[in-house]
Amino acid sequence: MNLKVLYEDSHIIVVEKPPKIPSQRDKTGDKDMLTYVSEHLKIKYPVAKSPYVGLIQRLDRPVGGAMVFAKTKIANQRLSQQIQQKEIGKVYYGIVCGVPEKNHAVLVDFLLKQGKNNLSKIVSKDTANAKEAILEYDLLETLDTPEHGVLSLLKIVLKTGRHHQIRVQLSNAQLPLWGDTKYNKRFAKQKEWTQIALWAKTLTLEHPTTKKSLTFHSSPKNHYPFTLFEKI
Repeated sequence: MNLKVLYEDSHIIVVEKPPKIPSQRDKTGDKDMLTYVSEHLKIKYPVAKSPYVGLIQRLDRPVGGAMVFAKTKIANQRLSQQIQQKEIGKVYYGIVCGVPEKNHAVLVDFLLKQGKNNLSKIVSKDTANAKEAILEYDLLETLDTPEHGVLSLLKIVLKTGRHHQIRVQLSNAQLPLWGDTKYNKRFAKQKEWTQIALWAKTLTLEHPTTKKSLTFHSSPKNHYPFTLFEKI
């Protein structure tokens, strides 16, 4: 894989994660984004035998889009603090099966991660270890397809960063993501690889040293089924 670099300076590097690549090492042992970024830095800075790479955020393996990595420990610390304080802006494109009742909505739920099967589920507020999950979406476009019926393109603003949050919340709202074999019943029995139609399109952060606000964009326009929609 040729690493697509969206931005790089001495403190951070922003790249485009392709679908199917893990954000970090997992049980499959497949090559991950941390490794790709590390290899890129070793080539660019051959004197540095082991360049520093800090994982700031994660995207689920089937999800593509913009990711930021820290190149120094101080950048890692400050960007991680922004994540904890919900100061990093994340906007996604998502293609769902069906049509939302409202063109704009805010979803507020409480999620519980189930470690044994790597799933999350929506539970009541008073459930032990439950975490609040908030997202906002706008309907951008709908179209009818012969294979999967009506699909809708959403712009999703993530307010919190929970395990499988967008996937779980939209599924609970009867708007499961296209291609999601875990939370969309239409795809649950599909054995071959399917990209989830979810893409991290915009990432906004404060630079860890200059304090300037930076926004980075990544487009899924060459990836099916995003290719079906004119507003991508």
